[in-house]
Amino acid sequence: MRAALWLLALFGIAAAVALFAGNNQGTITVFWPPWRVDLSLNLVLLLLVAAFMLLHLALRGLSALFSLPVQARQWRMQQKERALYGALLDALAQMIAGRFSRARKAAQAALIQEKALSALDARLPQAQQVRVLAHLLAAESAQALQDRPARDAHLHEALKESADRNASPAPETREGVQLRAARWALEDRDAPAALARLEELPQGAQRRTLALRLRLKAARLDRRTLEALETARLLAKHRAFSTAAAESIVRGLATELLSSAHDPAQLMSAWGQLESSEREMPEVSIHGAQRMAVLRGDLATARIWLLPAWIRMVEQPQSLTDSLRVKLARALEAGLDSVDAEWLARIELAQRNNPRDPNLQYLAGMACMKRQLWGKAQQLLTQAGNGLQDAGLYRRSWQALATLAEARDDTDQASVAWKRAAQTEAP
Repeated sequence: MRAALWLLALFGIAAAVALFAGNNQGTITVFWPPWRVDLSLNLVLLLLVAAFMLLHLALRGLSALFSLPVQARQWRMQQKERALYGALLDALAQMIAGRFSRARKAAQAALIQEKALSALDARLPQAQQVRVLAHLLAAESAQALQDRPARDAHLHEALKESADRNASPAPETREGVQLRAARWALEDRDAPAALARLEELPQGAQRRTLALRLRLKAARLDRRTLEALETARLLAKHRAFSTAAAESIVRGLATELLSSAHDPAQLMSAWGQLESSEREMPEVSIHGAQRMAVLRGDLATARIWLLPAWIRMVEQPQSLTDSLRVKLARALEAGLDSVDAEWLARIELAQRNNPRDPNLQYLAGMACMKRQLWGKAQQLLTQAGNGLQDAGLYRRSWQALATLAEARDDTDQASVAWKRAAQTEAP
């Protein structure tokens, strides 16, 4: 369609020129003494057009001639710029492929190319970011090669370049360098240095998932359990882990926090720093109660901590693993000397509702023994001893039966019970 329109336009122009030139009888006389030259108007117009075109072509030729040095300079700069970006890409590709020596050489080549461009007064708009990335790639390669002096030198240059106020780099450039420096410190097992690098980040950058992951690793490495726990909570809220993984990490850190207490006051303080959802975790509450018993603290408080786990075990017997049920029984056994009537009723009711559970039989039997209910204690402990799978509870149940037999002067039964207790593995 466009070609057809152009063709029609050319025909129209040709027709107009033919009409104008065919009927044009005008002449132009040029007096050049002693000559007189008569020229037709059409010829003069053609000469003017030809002169204009000739002048135009001459000017364009001169302009192209004088621009050759500029074009040559631009071509050289373009080649150097292409070499610069090619070296950067090569450094990245070599580093990903695990060829760290070549990656470092390519990064250094990129720095040389950028310096050459600067010498030609042809600074790139993103020259600072190019230098920072080149230094970062070289430092990453040096870290992989365990060349720490070279790594630190390139890191220092990258930080200096990214902190230059005369340029306007993206803030993410410096933040990326600081995050990589924190990761390198972690690889060197230098947790304080990693945490210091993370503290240098802006407040918003410190809450990014990558920064929080690094902080979690550094805090755990530096034994800062409370800080690690708070970081794990943030990561769980950001959904950085799966639900099961987040729960496992938080549970482990909460348990570690309770283990770091060395007296009942510290244990109470650590317990107060836990969230309600963490306190209701059976593993955490049972460990806290066991720690309270070890530190000879208030066992009534420990039983309060154990109540959610106990209710969960009674209402949903399959929700707790066998090892947790055993730990719960041991934690409650540690405070049977001071247990109140309410807890005794709970234990008795649970055993009555689940009479075949050996752990509940053992716990109820030990409670009866503490209350000097010898006959019932012997019955429950005998049933528990025949069904317990945990070696510790198995041994303790037969030891208790041996003690009861000796109290009745039944030496034969006591001998059998002591023999069973001496067996180190439960049946």
